[in-house]
Amino acid sequence: MKNKNFEKALLLNKKAGDPKNKPEEIISALELKPGNVIADIGAGGGYFSIRFAEIVGKSGKVYAIDINPEFLQFIEEYAQEKNLNNIIPILAKDANLDLPENILDLIFMRNVTHHLSNRVNYFANLKKYLKPDGKVAIIEYKRGSLFSFHTLFGHYLPKEKIIKEMEKAGYLFFKEFNFLERQHFTLYIKK
Repeated sequence: MKNKNFEKALLLNKKAGDPKNKPEEIISALELKPGNVIADIGAGGGYFSIRFAEIVGKSGKVYAIDINPEFLQFIEEYAQEKNLNNIIPILAKDANLDLPENILDLIFMRNVTHHLSNRVNYFANLKKYLKPDGKVAIIEYKRGSLFSFHTLFGHYLPKEKIIKEMEKAGYLFFKEFNFLERQHFTLYIKK
């Protein structure tokens, strides 16, 4: 835990794990099972990667994917401390994740989608990694008040826009959860 990125990773984990952000409800809604294979895209400090790894157990895998190599190093060290050998850090450069096809039960993205420039192509490319019954979970900020951080800096996406873009990318809207105050939480399946 030695540099600014490690400090940022700790802060991200603290925020993700804050009860007001309802991490327990998020995890419960995903209905994970031992043996599941998950991609946590935009893993940040790895809060959800670690939690997922504990649930899917030794027969499952979690691919912790991020563009920041220091976040991935942090996750690797965090996983070692918790004796979790089922987390595989992957440095993302684009939507080509260098994974086997038809391997993922779940792609999980929390507060990441607004950062993607060509979301339709990105998600269309990700489809090949999902099992036929695999799902994509997207948690994204709602538009806040005019002077909120998320609104001022464009760190949000309307749910309707995500649903339309996912449809164009070859997915069907599957389910929505309404327990998050400042975010929307939607699930998608392949068409």
